[in-house]
Amino acid sequence: MSAGRGLAGLGMALFLTACQGQQSALSGGGAESDRTLALTVLLGVGGAIIFLLVAGALLVALRGPRRWRSFLSAHTLVVHGGITFPAVVLSLLMIYSFAVLRAGPVPESGPDEPSHVIRVEGLQWWWRVTYLQPDGSEIETANEIRIPVGEPVRLELISADVIHSLWIPAYAGKLDMIPGHTNTLTLLASEPGTVRGQCAEYCGGAHALMALSVTAMLPPSYERWLAGQAEPSQPGETTGHRAFLSAGCGGCHTIRGSPARGRVGPDLTHLASRPSLGAGTLENDAAGLARWLDDHHQVKPDNLMPDYDFLTASEQAEIVTYLSELE
Repeated sequence: MSAGRGLAGLGMALFLTACQGQQSALSGGGAESDRTLALTVLLGVGGAIIFLLVAGALLVALRGPRRWRSFLSAHTLVVHGGITFPAVVLSLLMIYSFAVLRAGPVPESGPDEPSHVIRVEGLQWWWRVTYLQPDGSEIETANEIRIPVGEPVRLELISADVIHSLWIPAYAGKLDMIPGHTNTLTLLASEPGTVRGQCAEYCGGAHALMALSVTAMLPPSYERWLAGQAEPSQPGETTGHRAFLSAGCGGCHTIRGSPARGRVGPDLTHLASRPSLGAGTLENDAAGLARWLDDHHQVKPDNLMPDYDFLTASEQAEIVTYLSELE
């Protein structure tokens, strides 16, 4: 018996450990996720209590004294316990759930409409992130979202190919990204920090390797970061820059401030400032860049980037050095 309790305790500890970290649905970081978490706890605890009551009644019906079994089989208890109680409880839970899910962090329109708008486009298998500025200009990054703390941000979710689903459990629930249609999701972070998001709809071979980071920053820091992202890079005429262009990388990638103007792959203008490579697949450092350039189809199978096995070792090293300087 004690061994069984020990195994049960270990299983529960492992379960709770799995619910911690940057992509936990049990660590709310904003208004919407806090409400969703409260609803989850209510439904989970309520369901567990009802399960225990039913299991106890079943045990009594099978093994209990005759008087208790007679009580459980009474017509009144069957009607009220099996019909009235579930109908009332489920109706109240449904009303409460609708009220929780309909309540957004801010109204969808009106004077309190979010002033920060970010378009997030799902592709196989990465995220194009574009900050839509009030003056009509756009600032493009990839595979990360940054938002100001305490200020509502509207995400415009679109897809370039198949159905994706953006899920940032610390801030909000899942929302599909459907080709030809725009869905909107409002985020409101309550404190600074970095969390992880994930595509939650199977979208092809590398679906499991389609993540992104979401960083909530204090408003002054966010504005400085955004201003920096709006600036072009200053690559200079280095050997790495020339190797990057001569290899044809500029046909797929944009580096503002250089002749590279491709739109097929992620914008690399400020690549070195991002936390990861390959949509959360590798650490963004020189070793990660070298591994991606040398063996990206093993690192992230089915990604659409062509092989660059024609590059010499020195050319690869020069390109890695060049990309590492794009801050």
